[in-house]
Amino acid sequence: MDRRLHAVVLPPGPRLFAALAAALDGTGPAICPISPDLPGPARTALLDALAPHAVETADGVTPYRPRSACAPIAGIPAGPDTAVLIATSGSTGTPKIVELSAPALRASATATLQRVRAEPGDRWLCCLPTSHIAGVQVLVRALVAGTEPVIQPRFDPTAVADADAAHLAVVPTQLRRLLDAGTDLSKFRSILLGGAAAPDGLLTAARERGARVLTTYGMSETSGGCVYDGLPLDGVRLDIDAEGRIRLAGPVLFTGYRLRPRLTASVRDGDWFVTRDLGVVENGRLRVRGRVDDVINTGGEKVVAGEVAAALARHPGIRDAVVVGRPDPEWGERVTAVVVPGDHAPTLAELRDWIRRTMPACAAPRELELLPEIPLLPSGKPDLERLRRP
Repeated sequence: MDRRLHAVVLPPGPRLFAALAAALDGTGPAICPISPDLPGPARTALLDALAPHAVETADGVTPYRPRSACAPIAGIPAGPDTAVLIATSGSTGTPKIVELSAPALRASATATLQRVRAEPGDRWLCCLPTSHIAGVQVLVRALVAGTEPVIQPRFDPTAVADADAAHLAVVPTQLRRLLDAGTDLSKFRSILLGGAAAPDGLLTAARERGARVLTTYGMSETSGGCVYDGLPLDGVRLDIDAEGRIRLAGPVLFTGYRLRPRLTASVRDGDWFVTRDLGVVENGRLRVRGRVDDVINTGGEKVVAGEVAAALARHPGIRDAVVVGRPDPEWGERVTAVVVPGDHAPTLAELRDWIRRTMPACAAPRELELLPEIPLLPSGKPDLERLRRP
């Protein structure tokens, strides 16, 4: 039986939590959470690509009518097993909307509760955007655990410190802000850290303060994090193909991309989801090298931006670092280090020497940009498109 689909344009809170619960147990329509802060044109493009039956806002539920002449008709049902849809992009081109079933979401939540050794009654703190899978999964874990989540619409270190919760999920920037605020992180039984690569220094500082941090790797297509501290969750299988791409399989995988069967087929290989991430298994644990699209071609050599950024993050004068390729008339692309300095701002010469100690010379940055903070997307990931522009 086909399911109705609602776009839920609500902030994190009780109404969204209730809509999610109904979507998971089948008593309500499938939902696609959308941030109320999304600009009007981007929201229109997303809704037209989604083609829901209705839109739920703070003012109520109204039938949806497409705004674009080239948009599909409204009210295209979701698949019978689909519970939640997550838009993974929409700033350029046609939004990509991931369809997730209730069993997949529950499998992910159950495996996470087991991995973090959650105890009966443990509450989860949600301080991530609920229009992204990381925020949604915090709420799903609470539902599976049978507890009431602590929901904070906006991240605030003081509110996090005062929250009556045992577990939370954050991105690296949020963890840094908690450390800077002097938050007692030892009060949490677990802190899931994902969304972007975490600098070694950040993890060390947090663990020295008593934080039980688990680094997570995953995406919307895997119902969120599915590899913790380099080890797959129970039921998840991990493989590296001949091109170095990470492949994942198991009960947490998505059903498909809404209304885009060809795109779905392009990333599936039987039971496997073929990611666009490069990785390697070392000592039995996954190490993510970076994105396929983030490989920098410079002077005929290929440099994995994520590996250079990880090496830079170990420099004592750097708080945070991202590496991108910018157009260069001589080299094709130049390796550019975008750095948030610590007390002492490093020079380009220092960083080139630092990289050359452990990596090929072609990986040494040819440009250095110092910023007070790394610009982020709403998901907490670095805004690479913005950083690629000088």
